[in-house]
Amino acid sequence: MTSPATSTVPRIGMVSLGCPKNLTDSELILTQLSAEGYQTAKTFQGADLVIVNTCGFIDDAVRESLDTIGEALAENGKVIVTGCLGARTDAGGGNLIQNMHPSVLAVTGPHATQQVMDVVHQHLPRPHDPFLDLVPGGFGEAGVKLTPRHYAYLKISEGCNHRCTFCIIPAMRGDLVSRPLGDVMKEAHALFAGGVKELLIISQDTSAYGVDVKYRTGFWDGRPVKTRLYELAQALGELAAQYGAWVRLHYVYPYPSVDQVVELMADGKVLPYLDVPLQHSHPDVLKRMKRPANGEKNLERIRRWRQLCPELVIRSTFIAGFPGETEEEFQHLLDFMQEAQIDRAGCFAYSDVDGAAANSLPGMLPLELREERRARFMEVAERVSTQKLQRRVGDVMKVLIDHAPALGRKGGRGRSYADAPEIDGVVHLLPPQKASKTLKVGEFTRAQIVQTQGHDLIAQPI
Repeated sequence: MTSPATSTVPRIGMVSLGCPKNLTDSELILTQLSAEGYQTAKTFQGADLVIVNTCGFIDDAVRESLDTIGEALAENGKVIVTGCLGARTDAGGGNLIQNMHPSVLAVTGPHATQQVMDVVHQHLPRPHDPFLDLVPGGFGEAGVKLTPRHYAYLKISEGCNHRCTFCIIPAMRGDLVSRPLGDVMKEAHALFAGGVKELLIISQDTSAYGVDVKYRTGFWDGRPVKTRLYELAQALGELAAQYGAWVRLHYVYPYPSVDQVVELMADGKVLPYLDVPLQHSHPDVLKRMKRPANGEKNLERIRRWRQLCPELVIRSTFIAGFPGETEEEFQHLLDFMQEAQIDRAGCFAYSDVDGAAANSLPGMLPLELREERRARFMEVAERVSTQKLQRRVGDVMKVLIDHAPALGRKGGRGRSYADAPEIDGVVHLLPPQKASKTLKVGEFTRAQIVQTQGHDLIAQPI
């Protein structure tokens, strides 16, 4: 069997047999193929896939159709059959074509443009979408984004399998449903190709990506890739490198498997930054919260991550004043913050949201006490964060520019790998010392940190 041609733009071979009505069906299929960016091939060998539109009216037409299908299979190997003969059965009641040529990719009847296109898409992903690609300001397959054009969020799954007692998200969004890996990668590619320099990966539980489909094998760029966070992060990192872009991971639960992802961070594949929703540190509180991932081992896990990747920055969120929380349990949390040296931390006073199972737990604390503990927590968290920022003074860091009026002649504002947009600090950029040095939104610059300002850094572009 002759191998079909492989080209950057998928090429489709088309044979149209029978009457003019069949011809118009073929024209509809070819129009749709052309609109989606496929090219046509003049020979079976020059095609990536062949469509045969058959006639089944008289014996000679049936014979011609079956012979053409056989020829296409012999010379190409990938054949979709449509048309009138596709609707005919043999003496035993089975599909005539599939019994004669069982290796065809699919068989449809006449007037089946969408069915044919669906099969084409399965075997040759469409080069572009004729509707999405024409959306003003869009990113093709990735659609319209509300973020600035140089960074974007990419959701890899929906829902959550956990039943944390303070959370009602599963009741609203359902259980975990992971997006097909190929779809995630296609969207990422469209975003990078459209100029995105920072891709922020989000979900309800990023670490659980692929659990619901048992980590089945997906396909990207012609190769098999397992539907699992490690393999996804690796593929995204390789793709981002082609565009000089960043990949940042959010909502990463602290499972042991994250160790592998941290190794990718140490190798420079993805940013050494983890957004980990720890929520608390005391084992008893974590049990009342029904938190996953052996929360009591989090300190040990964080130490392991920092051994693997010393540059790692960890941000997290916590809850103060959870029902039944004792002063001893809260102090355990404060001690944990000091020992774990969480780079960026946020804290919420427990909120008794309607529908949350935790509302029925004994020991609901007064709102004033919850707020007071939240304030005490933030004092510790800010002290830790400020001390860690001070150590940055003198360092040279890569900064993604978010704001630079007048080409940055009076300075600008950006973020380092340690700063996610909207939730972390920023890097205030001083006016460049060289007249030839300019700053442009969406580009990177190197800058030396000269001092701190609260949660932010001040740096001199170099």
